[in-house]
Amino acid sequence: MTEGFDWLFLLEISLAGIGTGGLYALTALAFVMIYKATRVVNLAIGEMLMISAYLFFAFAATMELPVWAAVLGAVLGSGLLGAVVERTMIRPMLGEAPISVFMVTVGLASILVGVVELVWTADPRRLPEFMPSDPIMVGEAFLAPKVFYGFLVASALIAGVLLVFRFWRGGVALRATASDQAAAYSMGINVPRVFSLAWVAAAMIAAVAGIVVGAIGGISSTMGVFGLSVLVVVIFGGLDSVLGALVGGLVIGLVEALAGAYLGGEFKLLATFTLLVLILMVRPYGLFGTHEIERL
Repeated sequence: MTEGFDWLFLLEISLAGIGTGGLYALTALAFVMIYKATRVVNLAIGEMLMISAYLFFAFAATMELPVWAAVLGAVLGSGLLGAVVERTMIRPMLGEAPISVFMVTVGLASILVGVVELVWTADPRRLPEFMPSDPIMVGEAFLAPKVFYGFLVASALIAGVLLVFRFWRGGVALRATASDQAAAYSMGINVPRVFSLAWVAAAMIAAVAGIVVGAIGGISSTMGVFGLSVLVVVIFGGLDSVLGALVGGLVIGLVEALAGAYLGGEFKLLATFTLLVLILMVRPYGLFGTHEIERL
């Protein structure tokens, strides 16, 4: 029965899906970091990723800086953006209804798209080539080098972030605030500063993801659509679960790749949202989410 089935094609598609899933997981980690610390559902995560890719483009292509300097500039610029957004748009909304803060992030997404189209127009652009282009073979299966190296970058950064926030003092404060804000206050933790830390760290993580995503598929003002898949990932895994973000990213990346290859590209979102609905019917708070989450 399976004599005519192309197992090599399945393996190549699966590897590509897992590679994309690594970038979903990385961006979802940024999303979860903000939610755990501040209880803000940041719908602008895709647009923050997009603005980072354009910052890299400005430094690397327009100003012709070395790649390492362009990456550093984009990451620091994104961190500054995260700090400004938290201080001017999010902190004044503390204590307001969750839907109000949610709508602020929707507005932020529109503002970032407007800034990109105003400065760089809506035309798609290519980032300068900075990744190795030698073919990557896994056994007999071919894997696009950019996807392979993007997955390595995502995996290394995820591991680094988890280690830093496990042992670094600021990471401990962030985890304490995420667990119980009142208890964190009573222990002398500066909670507003932790909120800023969460937004800055998340923006910097999203910056790396944006540069890699842009290197793979180019950049445009519609890059924020990537955030829609990330939103599916975090709801699938659980809004407040780091493990859920990592597992969800890989699963959604794999499902999208298989659906696109065997059903057609127009079925990718349909397949992921169908999977999301099925999971939520069984586990309303996501695979690893806690039951205290307030739904919008």
